[in-house]
Amino acid sequence: MTHRPAVFAALLGLTRAGSAIGDFWVQNDFCARVKGASDDHPVTYTDPVTETETSHGTAAGRKACLHHCLTYVATQAVVAGLGARVLGIRIHPAAAAAALAVSFGTHYAADRRVPGEGLLEKLADKTGKGGFYRLADFGINGAFHLDGAFHHGCETVAALIATTKATTR
Repeated sequence: MTHRPAVFAALLGLTRAGSAIGDFWVQNDFCARVKGASDDHPVTYTDPVTETETSHGTAAGRKACLHHCLTYVATQAVVAGLGARVLGIRIHPAAAAAALAVSFGTHYAADRRVPGEGLLEKLADKTGKGGFYRLADFGINGAFHLDGAFHHGCETVAALIATTKATTR
């Protein structure tokens, strides 16, 4: 295929847009708050409608993170699929599935932010970015920015995978 760089750029832009929509518009408040819960670090969730407080541990944290990642990847698939159709790009089904699997797996690993055990916290500590990861002052949240940068990198890999055997119409 002679247009692979253009297809890559288009798919990266589409999956990036899909991920932002999935992370910030589709993800519900419960998943956003509970996805990092563990038995050692339970999360108390207050229902915004009933104001009922509930406590959640590992099982609920895993389930919330799984739910979020499924809706996140579904959003990416819809946005990238529709965008590719409009742009006249044919994505090979196996490449699309592999790219979405990379996105799903890396997103789950990054978003299970169990204090002291999460992938991003460990990576930040090992690379000397632990202080930035824990920064939550001056209008900056270091964990949020490192999370976004991690997802952008993984989405770039996924977009590269998605271009495998892609063609234009």
